[in-house]
Amino acid sequence: MNRQSQSAVLFLLGAALLHAGATDLYLRYVKAGLRPLLLAAGAVLIVTALATAWYERRRAGRRHAEGHAHSEPRVSWLLILPLLALILVAPPALGSYSATRTGTALQEPLAYPPLSTADPLPLSVVDYAGRAVYDHGRTLAGRTVRLTGFVALDHAGTPYLVRMALNCCAADAQPVKVGLTGHIPPVLQPDTWLAVTGVYTPRVVHDPVNGGPIPFLEVTDARPVPTPRDPYDESWNN
Repeated sequence: MNRQSQSAVLFLLGAALLHAGATDLYLRYVKAGLRPLLLAAGAVLIVTALATAWYERRRAGRRHAEGHAHSEPRVSWLLILPLLALILVAPPALGSYSATRTGTALQEPLAYPPLSTADPLPLSVVDYAGRAVYDHGRTLAGRTVRLTGFVALDHAGTPYLVRMALNCCAADAQPVKVGLTGHIPPVLQPDTWLAVTGVYTPRVVHDPVNGGPIPFLEVTDARPVPTPRDPYDESWNN
């Protein structure tokens, strides 16, 4: 691979990072807090690419003057194609396919912060699941809650509301699942995003993939909603 190809690949990679960091595309890959590092890395790559191209142009001029110029293989430019795909095609966030093949990653919370007085009470899937399983619903008693997540169906057709919990990047995303019972829509499509309103129920089952606990929510209302700006849940990092 010659220096011109190297600088072109570096430039496009830096441009891809800046494009992702300047839009919400980066949320498909890494957690929100890494945005400044992503933008900085993109800028460094672009500066490096420009410096490499400038140095190679000067060196090529000297070699041409000395009569040592020769052509470089052009096949190396094909390395640019994956980068163009990265820029032009935005991958979907992890969804029901990954959720049904990965065991629930629910972890016991270190504490249970006081809840607001809003009615219904907006909670993340992770927060509700942690309170329902490990606090046995004590802080949820008598409260109507609202959760937002995407639909996943197990092999028996049981519907789950899921959010993929993120530590650092999409590569380590793991699902946290809440089973749905009660007044749920008669037809549910996997990966449909729902805002679900309901109340705590003590029912808990074990995930067939890893045996982890999956609490349930008694649904009183469920409505489709658009995919959120950040489809991953980072609340267990806070």
